[in-house]
Amino acid sequence: MSQAMSERKSSFATRTIHAGEQSAFADNAIFPAIYTASSFAKRGLDDQPEYAYSRVSNPTRHAYESCVAALEEGCGALACASGVAATATVLELLPKDSHVVVMSGVYGGTFRLLEDYRSRTSGLTTTYIDLNDLQAVAAAIQPNTRLIWIESPTNPLLGLVDIRPLCDLARERDILTCIDNTFCSPWNQQPITLGVDLVMHSASKYIGGHSDLTGGVVVAANQELLGRLRKIGMAVGAIQGPFDCYLALRGLKTLDVRMERQCANALKVASFLESHPQVEQVYYPGLPSHPQHELCKRQMRAGGAVVAMKIKGDRATVNRVVEQLEIFVLADSLGGVESMINHSYSMSHNSLSHEQKAAMGIGENLLRLSMGIEDHRDLIADLDRALRSAVA
Repeated sequence: MSQAMSERKSSFATRTIHAGEQSAFADNAIFPAIYTASSFAKRGLDDQPEYAYSRVSNPTRHAYESCVAALEEGCGALACASGVAATATVLELLPKDSHVVVMSGVYGGTFRLLEDYRSRTSGLTTTYIDLNDLQAVAAAIQPNTRLIWIESPTNPLLGLVDIRPLCDLARERDILTCIDNTFCSPWNQQPITLGVDLVMHSASKYIGGHSDLTGGVVVAANQELLGRLRKIGMAVGAIQGPFDCYLALRGLKTLDVRMERQCANALKVASFLESHPQVEQVYYPGLPSHPQHELCKRQMRAGGAVVAMKIKGDRATVNRVVEQLEIFVLADSLGGVESMINHSYSMSHNSLSHEQKAAMGIGENLLRLSMGIEDHRDLIADLDRALRSAVA
């Protein structure tokens, strides 16, 4: 392939197919091979091959890392065993007794890692705050603040962070920024172009896209951070195996077409639910009624593929709705080609106390919907029937 041809492949849809260093090493295969080798042979004592031991580097992992980094407009990436492992890897960048400013309403798994483990093992302290209030952020910064952890949209209530001014503030104070970009994927939001230093994904979701892998990835905005991440990956060893890297890279090939359908489905479903008599409130940034709709239009390509709703009724009513659904699958995850529903109170945020969940706005009547690629008319009919049956 000529360099001129490479430069012409500038659209996101084309880059999902061709971006990164995906050339096969042994033949002219159109898709990179799965290299299962744990070790690679050396020709002599002075030989320093690119690949020597798979905990350090692996050809299949490199093909995937280079592709996702290109889609995020980063300089490189580290593929990890899970999204939580990716978060833990980022936290390894921080010295002992650091302070982290965190978006309020952060994902329950991130909260658990910060509060139950890193506070005890590394003396990490946290302040949870609305990161859109820059005065409050500035006031929360301490001499030992080393990281601002962003989640946008948040899980499950889909609150947004105005990324660029926050990153400007952090850079003025020499503080790292990292964003959990899982709910958007690189298709919907590219935070490095807005000033973020590190982008984290649970690749089990939209990057993989088929509910058949577990993985996480961290994309670095510059070479210095990438080098530090790779040293941590080598030392800690929480890297992603070649089979899951292959699946993640395969998933990226259809990210553009999947996200286009999933986000379109989400907007149609959210618009329907907003006027449903059994729905108390709908949370979706793509709706004009969302308080951050204008921000969504500025920094996201679409409103996303996740919709949250509070239904009228108690937990028993919610359970009847879930039991009546035929297309939506009750599951802990999201981002697959199949539509999923999640009861955040008892599932994704189950480890939090009732008081913590209440403070985040997560009640028993909240349901999170992850749109798949089914026909939106079938999804709407499934939800309508289940909602009406639950109160009949």
